[in-house]
Parts: sequence; C-alpha cells; structure tokens
Amino acid sequence: MNNSTATPVVLITGAARRIGAVTAELFHNAGYSVIIHYNRSAADADRLCEKFNQLRADSCVLVQANLNDMAGIDKIIQLVGSIGRLDVLINNASSFYPTPLEQCTNEQWDDLINSNLKGPFFLTQGLAPQLTAARGSVVNISDMHARQALKDHPIYTIAKAGNIAMTKSMALDMAPQVRVNSVAPGAILWPEHEEDDISKHNSVLNNVPMGRLGSEMDIAGTAFFLAVDASYVTGQTIAVDGGNSNSL
Repeated sequence: MNNSTATPVVLITGAARRIGAVTAELFHNAGYSVIIHYNRSAADADRLCEKFNQLRADSCVLVQANLNDMAGIDKIIQLVGSIGRLDVLINNASSFYPTPLEQCTNEQWDDLINSNLKGPFFLTQGLAPQLTAARGSVVNISDMHARQALKDHPIYTIAKAGNIAMTKSMALDMAPQVRVNSVAPGAILWPEHEEDDISKHNSVLNNVPMGRLGSEMDIAGTAFFLAVDASYVTGQTIAVDGGNSNSL
C-alpha cells in the first residue's frame, strides 16, 4: 500500500462482502487507501482489493484475521503499524444468528460477544495511537436491536447493546483527538439464513414506516458522514432503520 502521508487510510473489518464492501468502495472513491479485513471470504476480498488497485495503484491491502482471537487482532494492529497511518476505523465485522434462551451455549456466547464487542474493543484500543496521531475517527456498526431486543437472539442483543455502550465510553476516553460514533442499521439486508423466508420478510417490513428495505449505501453513507464530515459529533448512535425504532 502507498503510505504517503498525504493519503488518508481507512480500515474496515468484514469488508469483503455486503455492507462492508460497499463502505470500502465509498471510501476508496473518496481517495482513501483501504485496508480490507476479512476472515473466511478470501475470494471476495481478493476481487475487491484487485479492483481497487487497478483503479489506483497500491491503494488497497488485505488482512485475514479471526477477530474472536487476540492473535488475529494483533495481526491487524501490526499491519497498520507497518503502514504507519490510520485515519478511520470502521468496526463492521459481526456474527449474527438466533440463540433461543433455552438452547444458548457457551460457544455461542463467546462467538457473538467476541465478534460484536470484544474484537472491536481491543482492535480500537490497539489502534488508538495511530488514530490519535491522525486525529481520526471510529465508527462502530451496531444494530437497532441493541435498543429493542430481538426475540430468540438474546446473546446478539446483549452484544450489540454493549457495542453502543462501548461507543459512548470510548468517545469520552479518546476525546478530543478521536471521535467515536456508531450506526444502528434496521432492515437493510436479509440475514443469509433468512433470505428465502417470505413470511418473515413481510412481518419485518410491516413494522417499517418507510415500507421497504434500506440499502447497503444507506449504512455506508452514514458511516462516511460520521467518520469524515461530522466534526463535532462523538458518542452518538444514528439509527438507519426506515423509522422502525419509532414504531416499536
């Protein structure tokens, strides 16, 4: 990657697909060098990074890491250290699946808490020196269900609620050099395990005043606004949910 001091750098976790990939494209189009983190989606990550580097040489680098593992977090921190600059961190990577209360396991707890809360916390902590030097910003991708619990998803709900609390806490601790905010998406993309569940789709959309799904760009654009343009905003969570949170 070209680590010219004139070129801002963004790291996006879980950036190979879906919302993460759209967010990476938005930042790249705005002139940022992009660090794409992925865990298992190697082929998608390779294609996206190759596309960026064809558009602008040395503008993208990949890092594979499991954010549930401190060794994976350290791997990302070391890469950023070798690049020497970080202006924006987007904590997007997340696990999501149902865990009905009577069936919850310790393994599910560790996976959902680590991917949605522990990983972003320690990654942000480890990258604080670079973010501070750049007077940069952090955007966490939370969820509307951090505030309105989702039935049969107690561990995920707890993890995302902690994510919003983390945003508030880090905004205080990293001020004034670094701003920390979050985005709480509503119905943007159907979870992969529910893509064909039409009755579930209808049930969800009946609660959305806008009457439709949002788009990945709705989340990416809000993340970009918070990271780049909202110079006097920190510690906030913006709901991007078509008004769903107002109707519950």
